[in-house]
Amino acid sequence: MTPPLSYRLRTATTTDAPALARVHVTSWRETYAGLLPDDFLPRMTDEAMRERREANWQRTIAEGQELVLVGEREGEVLAFASAGPPRDHPGVDAELYTLYALKGVQGLGLGRALLVEVARQLCEQGHRSLALWVLDVNPTRAWYARQGGREDGVKRVPLPGGELREVRLVWDDLAGLR
Repeated sequence: MTPPLSYRLRTATTTDAPALARVHVTSWRETYAGLLPDDFLPRMTDEAMRERREANWQRTIAEGQELVLVGEREGEVLAFASAGPPRDHPGVDAELYTLYALKGVQGLGLGRALLVEVARQLCEQGHRSLALWVLDVNPTRAWYARQGGREDGVKRVPLPGGELREVRLVWDDLAGLR
């Protein structure tokens, strides 16, 4: 049996950008291998993409328009989540943009803790509901449903040579996500 994970949640700082990019790219590799078109995943997880993600996280955190939280153990970022205004979720107050955890810590409660903390902070800001898009073949789709998210729509994302399908999950009452 794996011992419980000892971690700390905190607000991300600009100095976390390299770690966020590392977790972001690594999580994509671990989660989407075999689930995405063969040429798509390497482009989304190569060194150039890691550098772009690092710059994007640096900018996002510096601008302060999104809630960005990290889960860390002994100073190492193992997971993160970000949320903010909804981009394409009519009737929903906030959107969960990202929630990524390294495979080695999945199933130990860190993702749930980040989701609950995001919900708590969004409630404090006056938000009542939350939505996210998740790839239809993503194994965490079922996890989000177990956390109380209900499926509410599908969108297609065109790619060269194909498309991805994403499913919207919605929490109508953030106060219940505790």
